[in-house]
Amino acid sequence: MKKRSVKIYTGGGGPAEPVLQLNPSENSTKESTVHCHREGVSPWRSRQKCGELDWIATRSATARNDRGVLARGLAFTMAEILLSLTIIGVVAAITLPSLTGNINERTWNTQRKALYARFSQAIALMPALNGYGTLKEESSSGADDAVDTAAETFVTAGLAKVLKINNICDSEHLTDCGIASQISNLQGSKVDIPKTLVGLNPMFNSTFVGGPTGSESFTYEQLDTKAAAFETVNGESIIVYYNPNCQTDRLETTDTYRQGKMCANFIYDLNGTKGPNTFGKDIGVITALYASDPAVVAPVPASVRSAGSSKQQDAGKLCLAQDTESRVPNREELSSIFYNRVMFNIAPSGYVWTSSVIDSSRGWTQSFFTGRAMKSDRNGEYEVWCVKR
Repeated sequence: MKKRSVKIYTGGGGPAEPVLQLNPSENSTKESTVHCHREGVSPWRSRQKCGELDWIATRSATARNDRGVLARGLAFTMAEILLSLTIIGVVAAITLPSLTGNINERTWNTQRKALYARFSQAIALMPALNGYGTLKEESSSGADDAVDTAAETFVTAGLAKVLKINNICDSEHLTDCGIASQISNLQGSKVDIPKTLVGLNPMFNSTFVGGPTGSESFTYEQLDTKAAAFETVNGESIIVYYNPNCQTDRLETTDTYRQGKMCANFIYDLNGTKGPNTFGKDIGVITALYASDPAVVAPVPASVRSAGSSKQQDAGKLCLAQDTESRVPNREELSSIFYNRVMFNIAPSGYVWTSSVIDSSRGWTQSFFTGRAMKSDRNGEYEVWCVKR
């Protein structure tokens, strides 16, 4: 009977793994005679050897089939896919707000530094910071002849000459310049935007009795002024509180109240009425002090923290223990915090150290009850508040 050849490949056919060929009878069974042939060697092999070849062929086919089963087993079910998507969604919901917050913080910090640099340069170019506008009280109670053009004139005739400004608004139309009517202070409480200098801080015109000893008293008065607002070409919204009678710096020789040293205090919003409208995030302060040779400061709101009490020479260590970038504020920075104490929402119980030194034995402290700056013994124990620039 004619034999049919069946080729079984077990490798590449090279010398190390030659091609084997099985030539069984067309009607052969396990007991039938089998003729095995291997290229290059004797064609006759036993039935056992041919059986081995059968096993090799069967094993190869089984392996191919197993791989198909395994491949089918690696697929995901719909339930597994939905579970995976759910897990990814939960992780994203947890991490994305933090990532977005960090990006916003970096953006605001960069904008704040750029704005401070522009204001510092602009104010340095102004010949003087006092004397702008007209400020006159009403002639009698109920009379409608009071005049207050101080803050608006400071912006239009002074600041606008050295800083690019798009829009100017009076105290009754602050929102037209992108000023939110209400913001969140440093502790998250809602605060109405003050429309006057005394509204910013009542200590600009007040009588006070009390303090740490219960007997400290002072009377400080100056004419109140209405706020004004403007928008910059960079999109910031700025509200300004102005004192046209601000003084030069005489703290080297005498104790004094810091209210009279403030010329202009700015509360800025880096993105206008867009959120979050929160002090310490998109909202902060810049303060210009002294009528001539001005100082411009911008303490970072979120960095202001109490560090306890100490001598002046040890105050810096307390701040460094909180944060490597924290430090004791100088007298201008501490004054700025005092002017904006409603925004900062802090009320130290007594006098607070500044980093400003008079001589080897004396340094400057300031009261948050009255605004009084005092020459103090550097070995005295006073409160320490820390800040970042």
